[in-house]
Amino acid sequence: MPRLTAAQRHPVHFMLNGHPAHLEAEPRLLATDALRHSIGLTGTHVGCEHGVCGACTIQIDGVPARACLTLAIQLEGCEVRTVEGLAPAPDRLSVLQDAFRRHHALHCGFCTAGILMSVDAFLKAAPDPDEAQVRDVVGGHLCRCTGYTAIVAAVLDAAAILRGSDAHV
Repeated sequence: MPRLTAAQRHPVHFMLNGHPAHLEAEPRLLATDALRHSIGLTGTHVGCEHGVCGACTIQIDGVPARACLTLAIQLEGCEVRTVEGLAPAPDRLSVLQDAFRRHHALHCGFCTAGILMSVDAFLKAAPDPDEAQVRDVVGGHLCRCTGYTAIVAAVLDAAAILRGSDAHV
């Protein structure tokens, strides 16, 4: 299929991890491809491309969304957050990321970015979750390496730390 001309592309302006972002998008360009190839943020992984595995989860206006099911043009005017936006500084992990590290809640790491994005939003809405709630959230993600036990422990640990501080997830 031939590439569209510049006149057939649409300008897309949005906030990305707290900074203005702009790209020219063909109508069929997926958010995963825009983030990874047009912008160069490769933390959003492409897994099943059907919205099932959760590896591509980002936040759009604070709500977890599957980037493989979102068109880039749908990002217009939105606040988009990717896993690259979780850390408070380039040399520091967020409380949630650090809990994953301490609990060995990642193995190959392919699913981790998407899980972190879902859990980050979840902990903002439910700062004192129980194990069943955490399992429900991470159950929307496929992980073939960890068995989820360490992930659940990391999330509960991060929630406890966040409740006792003013830190950001």
